[in-house]
Amino acid sequence: MIGQQLVNGLVLGCIYAMLALGFSMVFGILRLINFAHGEVFMIGAMVSITVLNLLLAKTGQPVSLLVAGGLLLVTTVAAGLSCGVLGIALERVAYRPLRRAPVLAPLISAIAASIFLQNVAMLVWGRQYIAFPSILPSGGIQIGEAAISWPGVLIVVVSPMLMVALNQFMKRTTIGKSMRATAEDLEVAAYMGIDTDRVIVAAFFVGSVLAGVAGTLVSLYIGATNYFIGFFAIMKAFAAAVLGGVGNLTGAVLGGLLLGLIESFAIGFLPDLTWGFMGTQYKDIFAFIVLVVFLIFRPSGLLGEQASERA
Repeated sequence: MIGQQLVNGLVLGCIYAMLALGFSMVFGILRLINFAHGEVFMIGAMVSITVLNLLLAKTGQPVSLLVAGGLLLVTTVAAGLSCGVLGIALERVAYRPLRRAPVLAPLISAIAASIFLQNVAMLVWGRQYIAFPSILPSGGIQIGEAAISWPGVLIVVVSPMLMVALNQFMKRTTIGKSMRATAEDLEVAAYMGIDTDRVIVAAFFVGSVLAGVAGTLVSLYIGATNYFIGFFAIMKAFAAAVLGGVGNLTGAVLGGLLLGLIESFAIGFLPDLTWGFMGTQYKDIFAFIVLVVFLIFRPSGLLGEQASERA
């Protein structure tokens, strides 16, 4: 039982980590809570289903495992790039004009962008749940008493690869180093000759690509999606980012994994611990209790910088 919850928590944690990474990238540079990030995730899920259905209409079903892998790769790339472009558009239209406005203005703009994208999704894909085409074989891998489905395997393989790639991108590329410098101090970075507008656009693009990939993997794992999943996604991304330290990319990964494990163990043991009074639908309570505890005793998160350290 514990082994199964660990496996489930790892899968959930990888998803939350990818969401928190994109969220933290934007916050680290602009100190902006991008509430539309969840809707970018949702659009990624919708686009992936649409693209995969179009590809399957041409290739037909059933497909071999090799063909299924190729189709998923094309679908994931298409969703990621579509969300990257959407992220750039959001930055240009919803955030850049308000960059020097009072802090409340871009926050309101982010909420408005979130609502706008939800309604666009309702108009294009409808209000109902949309099923993700089942192209992977049933079953999965057995690890002792724990089992993990093939979509879950894909998540725990692809997510760390993307995280490592992002880490190398931030450390070794010019634009990655510029992002780190801009996150330290945007004005000083501009004085040093860094094109901060380009850096901010790159942060929105990379973060949105991660959200699009996460949307594809989550819809594959769950088997369906709808226009409202972005709301829950941004809540979890925000919680994971706070747990790890908002703006800290390594902290975002740790926070996502911690949140996933908390939720998984709550699902597995909550009914027994409460003698059946609370079902698994109350799993979020424990995750956000931990969040409140962190906000009280460690508001900077696991790896966040304390205010005293900045002074």
